[in-house]
Amino acid sequence: MIAPLLQSFFKAVRRAGRCLPYRERNGCYDGSDEPVEDTPYNRSIMTLPSLADLRRDYKLASLSESDADADPFRQFQRWLEQAVTAQVVEPNAMTLATVNDDDQPSARVVLLKGLDDRGFVFYTNYASQKGNELAENPKAAVCFYWGDLERQVRVEGTTERVTREESADYFHVRPRKSQLAAWVSQQSSVISGRDELEQRMAFREQEFADKEVPLPPYWGGYRLIPSRIEFWQGRRSRLHDRLLYTRDESGWTRVRLAP
Repeated sequence: MIAPLLQSFFKAVRRAGRCLPYRERNGCYDGSDEPVEDTPYNRSIMTLPSLADLRRDYKLASLSESDADADPFRQFQRWLEQAVTAQVVEPNAMTLATVNDDDQPSARVVLLKGLDDRGFVFYTNYASQKGNELAENPKAAVCFYWGDLERQVRVEGTTERVTREESADYFHVRPRKSQLAAWVSQQSSVISGRDELEQRMAFREQEFADKEVPLPPYWGGYRLIPSRIEFWQGRRSRLHDRLLYTRDESGWTRVRLAP
């Protein structure tokens, strides 16, 4: 069954004229021009772009040692402000990577909700998958990607929980529905369906009607205390700019990495 499916795939791609230079270079194009059966599957394949040919040449900006701030937090603040000004969609979105006790990494997108010279703060359910993994191994990494600016920032370090007061201060400026959702969702647990969430929301809305929604005991923030921060600026011909800041007892040092 697999072989005919692959044959159909390559016939459709060949018929559509997709990525022939790449396939010829890599020996996967036999040069034939057999007619392709007109099926919904083949029509969908013929509309797919070639992943090998999807690329862009980065040319918007550069990142030099003379332009970059000696303090990585100030440099990050500068880039974040530029991402906001450029109206990047959710410029505070970052991919958070954690590792469980079997050394299995996992990643998900969370939102940066606090930043100072101590580190990067995000909030979540402490009983979620990421919360359990951070309890087992507090080391983590985040990555910001601002494609419109051809930039990314990678941060590695160790996490700690923020104070209960910090979590409460942030929790009570969230929209009320988001506050209720923190009580509704037992994050990362298996549920029977969407109806279960809706029923829980209705219950919590009634429970906290005309009341301030309290901070759940299992919900709060983490601060990623960085030991490494890398700034990446896309450049032409894949000769990107990469400046890496590392911290030790004496402070931050900066080096340039090969792209």
